[in-house]
Amino acid sequence: MIKEIIHDPMFLSMRSEPADSGDAQTARDLLDTLAANKETCVGMAANMIGVLKRIIVFDNGGEYMTMFNPEIIRCDKPYSTAEGCLSLTGGPRPVRRYKSIKVRWQDESSGTRIKTFTGIPAQIIQHEIDHCNGILI
Repeated sequence: MIKEIIHDPMFLSMRSEPADSGDAQTARDLLDTLAANKETCVGMAANMIGVLKRIIVFDNGGEYMTMFNPEIIRCDKPYSTAEGCLSLTGGPRPVRRYKSIKVRWQDESSGTRIKTFTGIPAQIIQHEIDHCNGILI
């Protein structure tokens, strides 16, 4: 179900709780909401739809991907860039990101996955994990 986007910086700055097997509907809602906003958004975290759970969804080269409890376990090659956010007004803001990140997460079946991401998918994942940690750009 497509959900309303949260714009309250106080809510968005709260840390999310770990997700579990009971959060599958939140992941589906996130995917529906991301798809509905595909013209202006490439990734979302659950807090953007009002749920304080560590779930992110993003466009991974044309295919949507879901991560439960993502964490960056290695990062390489820092750089500076600017990013915007569907939940924040005011246009792009400067941020520091890494060109390559290694991420550990659980998939929809609660299986642990580890993968290295580079380029735009790596940048999107970092942005969404910041959301889970209550960090606003």
